Amino acid sequence: MSGVTPSASSGLYSDVIRDRWRRPRHRGDLPGANAVAEDVNPLCGDRVRMMLSIAPEGRISEARFIGDSCAICTASADVVADLVSGRTRNEAAALEVGDVLAVLQAEIRPTRMRCATLPLSVLALALHGNAKR
Repeated sequence: MSGVTPSASSGLYSDVIRDRWRRPRHRGDLPGANAVAEDVNPLCGDRVRMMLSIAPEGRISEARFIGDSCAICTASADVVADLVSGRTRNEAAALEVGDVLAVLQAEIRPTRMRCATLPLSVLALALHGNAKR
């Protein structure tokens, strides 16, 4: 017996989640952002702020995030920022959890699904001008 549990040997997180958590591409402040929202998952304390620069014609030129969150939530926020950059407001609003999970290449347990969906909820708040804090 090696002492390794089945969940540890199979890996709790996908390679994408580990990479996006350790080296997020879109983490940091976005000076001049004109759509900003923040929210917290009260069950675990994950906090995410999404910042968007939306051009007058409605296309998102840049998206960034900051926050204190677990690996799944951080990776999800990074993927959301990546997916919405260059899209119109309506295209970004149509983003679904399945789109994010496909990029994360992970099966998220139901108890951790809110970690993956918090960035999408914050994106929706930002797109609709509801800067919840």
